[in-house]
Amino acid sequence: MLSITDKTLQDLQFPTVLEAVAASCNTDRGREKALAIVPIGNREKLMQALAMTSEYQSSFQNNNAIPNHGFESVSNELQFLSIDGSFLEPSAFRKIATLSETAMALSQFLKKFDDYYPNLAQRAGLVPGAKDILSAIDMVIDKFGEVKDNASAQLHLIRQEINTVRAKINQSFASALSQYNSLGYLDDIKESVVENRRVLAVLAMYRRKVKGTVLGSSKTGSLAFIEPEATLRHSRELNDLEFRQREEIMRILRKLSDVLRPHVETIMVYQEFLSDVDVIAAKAKYAVRTNSILPNITENRRLHFREAFHPILFLTNKAKKETTYPQTFELTQENRIIVISGPNAGGKTISLKTVGLLQLMLQSGLLIPVHERSETFLFDRILTDIGDNQSIENHLSTYSYRLKNMNFFLRKCNRNTLFLIDEFGTGSDPELGGALAEIFLEEFYHREAFGIITTHYANLKMLANELPYATNANMLFDEKSLEPMYKLVLGQAGSSFTFEVAQKNGIPFGLINRAKKKVEGGKVRFDKTIATLQKERSKLEKTSQTLREEEVRAREESSKLESINQKMRQKLESYQELYDSNQKTIYIGQKIEDLAAKYFNNKNKKDLIGEFLKLVEIENSKRKKATTAQQKQIEQKKKEVVREVEQVVEEIRKEKKEKKIKAVVEKPKPVLKAGDRVRMNDGKAVGTIDAIEKNKATVNYGIFTSKVSVDELELVEAKK
Repeated sequence: MLSITDKTLQDLQFPTVLEAVAASCNTDRGREKALAIVPIGNREKLMQALAMTSEYQSSFQNNNAIPNHGFESVSNELQFLSIDGSFLEPSAFRKIATLSETAMALSQFLKKFDDYYPNLAQRAGLVPGAKDILSAIDMVIDKFGEVKDNASAQLHLIRQEINTVRAKINQSFASALSQYNSLGYLDDIKESVVENRRVLAVLAMYRRKVKGTVLGSSKTGSLAFIEPEATLRHSRELNDLEFRQREEIMRILRKLSDVLRPHVETIMVYQEFLSDVDVIAAKAKYAVRTNSILPNITENRRLHFREAFHPILFLTNKAKKETTYPQTFELTQENRIIVISGPNAGGKTISLKTVGLLQLMLQSGLLIPVHERSETFLFDRILTDIGDNQSIENHLSTYSYRLKNMNFFLRKCNRNTLFLIDEFGTGSDPELGGALAEIFLEEFYHREAFGIITTHYANLKMLANELPYATNANMLFDEKSLEPMYKLVLGQAGSSFTFEVAQKNGIPFGLINRAKKKVEGGKVRFDKTIATLQKERSKLEKTSQTLREEEVRAREESSKLESINQKMRQKLESYQELYDSNQKTIYIGQKIEDLAAKYFNNKNKKDLIGEFLKLVEIENSKRKKATTAQQKQIEQKKKEVVREVEQVVEEIRKEKKEKKIKAVVEKPKPVLKAGDRVRMNDGKAVGTIDAIEKNKATVNYGIFTSKVSVDELELVEAKK
């Protein structure tokens, strides 16, 4: 049973993602649905939701683009139509017709291309036919949302009479206009419109001389607007016809409403289908903006997000044209809990949120920005404790609130839970709070839950090192600038760089030294050792990156040289073949020239033919020998190439030996004794020799001791 609280959704900023998705919706109903997205508990429904989003995303790259699925919401119209005796306006029927037509067109398209969109086609298969709805509306309402003249025989007759009367009104008005204008009773504008009726613009002094009804006057009173008497009679007839027209239209609309009322649920299905596709399209657009994909969802207990991005941070940095650094996370049955430590502002919380938000998005049917070889499984619960959780309403301190939250964790946590806790154990006395946090972590561990926590507590780092299926991790920092590198490294705890960061921010060196004296010596040395190891790891990371780049460049250069060498060989072989062919042609030509000269002198055809045949026979015999000789020549070339390669290899070996001999510089090895300060060959950590027995030295590093061979140590400082 899937159980994810609103607090978890807020902690992981899931509503922010939904707002971004909703912004890509084309319809109001789609936006409502997008903002209401929640994690899906049914695995089959979740897999179908993910597949539909992935299929829609693929439509952006293929030639079978999904057609328009926008629509105007008809929720209010359908609600009103459900009431017996009610009827809709013509424009409402046009909206319903457009909605039904769009739904049917999209459904037919998806069914036609079910090879490309199998899951979307399956969703479209639930959409019923709309022919009855469309035919009923098209018989009554035109494409402009008006009632057609032929919607009924009675309406057709009424509108014919209306047109006749309007023609009479225009004719009588034109006659009156001509008459009174010739008498000079009208103003320059001659006519106007009052209450949707044509009137004469009569000068005030002649108003009593014009027969008709005064419908108004100008602001200055200089004009009177009069409807002529002849026109007035026809206007009354027009009003009567228009009233009959309205009555007939209402009767037609009531009848059409009665026809559509049984189809209300079908129309609602169309609207839900189109709004669902609108949400799927919005999720696909969001996936394109964040470079998201559908990773493999497995039954095995393994969460492996490769090169994962926090989508909100990715889009924010993209807008600012700044770089976002990907992270790689892996949780398995044999590595269930990761404890991330290190200084603040290093990216620990972002790493924590990245895992939680991506898992939450995936279990809500959204694609996530990870490498295509990523995979994960589905959790029943995602529990979070992130940020400052002080509760003013309940009068709870931060620590009280966190303890209350931990109690909830203890009640809900099981092997299908992913828990994410930021700054674990803080809010109380470091030693007491750390001890309680240690017990909580052990409990989560024994329940086989998966989790990631961030902490500064040394006891939690040590616990992660001791538990077989837990591991430490840290965020890499540049050893010189102490700037974060935003790269998560598993296997080693991180130093808080407390004193180093303080020094970088301008705190006086004397105050930092006084602070160091206040702290237990062993703890300072432990944190310093971790910091040193982190700096070494950062250096190794940079060196490794440089070597990888140089290796790639070397391979590219080698490939180019090999290609050039191959081309040169081919050209030389072509030139050699051309030269041999030319020499042969010259030789045969010379022979024929000699035969021609000899024939010119003696005119003996028999000798000429005999000599020519002899020449041909000689050339043919050469061809036969060439086939066997050519094979021998190839074998000979192979042997020569092998000899050349062996010579080159031997020369390279000699050069390497000479370099090694030059590189080795013999220097006397100092005799080590107890009290000397030493370090491992090529190492950085410095310790003191406590004792030496049988070529084995016991080296004290402050918080731990180690037995190593004397030959593996080098002297740093002799005992004074």
